[in-house]
Amino acid sequence: MIGILGGGQLGRMLALAAARLGMRTHIFCPDPDSPAFEVTPHKTVAAYDDEAALAAFADAVDVITYEFENVPAATAEFLAARKPLRPGANALAVSQDRLAEKGFLASKNIPVAPYRAVETIADLEAAIDALGLPAVLKTTRLGYDGKGQRVIRERSEAASAFAELSPKPLVLEAFMPFEKEISVVVARNASGEVRAFDAAENVHRHHILFTSTVPADIPPGVEKHAAMLAKVIVVALDYVGVLGVEFFVIPGERPTLMVNEIAPRVHNSGHWTEAVCLTDQFEQHIRAVVGWPLGDPARMADVVMESLVGDEVRIVPSGLDGNTQPHLYGKTEVRPGRKMGHVNRITRR
Repeated sequence: MIGILGGGQLGRMLALAAARLGMRTHIFCPDPDSPAFEVTPHKTVAAYDDEAALAAFADAVDVITYEFENVPAATAEFLAARKPLRPGANALAVSQDRLAEKGFLASKNIPVAPYRAVETIADLEAAIDALGLPAVLKTTRLGYDGKGQRVIRERSEAASAFAELSPKPLVLEAFMPFEKEISVVVARNASGEVRAFDAAENVHRHHILFTSTVPADIPPGVEKHAAMLAKVIVVALDYVGVLGVEFFVIPGERPTLMVNEIAPRVHNSGHWTEAVCLTDQFEQHIRAVVGWPLGDPARMADVVMESLVGDEVRIVPSGLDGNTQPHLYGKTEVRPGRKMGHVNRITRR
C-alpha cells in the first residue's frame, strides 16, 4: 500500500500506474473533490496538519510519497518518523525554498542564474545594483505557473513589485537571455540506480506549460550534459523517486545550460513518456519508491505533449486522430487556467 500526499492529477496518475503493477494506493488530501479519489477506494480527507489523521494514514500504508512539493515541512517530518518517506524530507526542504535550492545547486557547482536574497526594499535596491536590469523578483516559496514573480525592467518598478509579492523574503534573479527551456526527468531508487529520460523542449503560454517536444532541438552534447547534471542532483540529494529538472539553454558558439528549478515529483514536462516509453515517469516513480529496479526509459517514437487548459479540453474527442493519446484528469469543473488534461501526439515513429 502506497500512501500519496495530494489528490490532484499527478496523484491520480501515480495511483493508476501503481494499480497496473498490482499495488494499492491511499490518497491523503484535504479537498473532498480531488480527482485522484476516483481511482482508488482508499482515501483520507483531512488537513495536512491533522496529526491524528496523519498517524492513521501512516499506519495504513507501507511507504509514503507525494505529488506536489509544497507539503508542509512539519507534515513530512511527522510522517517520515513513522514510515519511509520517498523522496525524503531533505529534498522537500531544498526544493520548497528558492534560496535553499539555489544555494544547494551552487554548492555542487551546478550553474544557476546570479541571484540575491531580498528581505527589505533596501536589499532590493542593492540587488539591482549588483545584478542589473531586467531582473526577476520571486517569492522564495509557493510559486508555480508564473505565480509569485514579477519582471522588473525599470528601477521605478521595483517598489511596486516588492509590495505585491509575499511572503518575504524574496529573491532577485538576473534575467537570463535564454534561447529555449528544456527539462530532464530523472529517477533514482533506494539502491542508487539512476536513469534519465530524454530531454524535452518546453514552451509556456501564460506561464503554464503548453507543449513539451521530444526530441528537443538541441545539440547531442547539450542533452548529455543536461542528463549528467540531473543525475548529479539526485545523487547529491540522496533522492528516491522521480525528479524534474528545468534548464535554460543559453545561446553561444557552444550553448550552455543553467538550472532554472527542480521539482521533487513527477513532472508535467514528462507526460510525453506515457505514449512512447516502455516505462513512463509514473511507473518509474512507483518502481523507485517501493524498491523495484528502475525500468527502461528509452524513447520509441517522437512526440509532442500538449496541455489542455480550461476550455481546450473540449477538443476531446473531435480533435483526436489515430496518432494522438488523450489523458483527461477527471476534473468536473472547467475553469480558465485550470489544467484539465493533456494529449500526446506521435509525430514520427
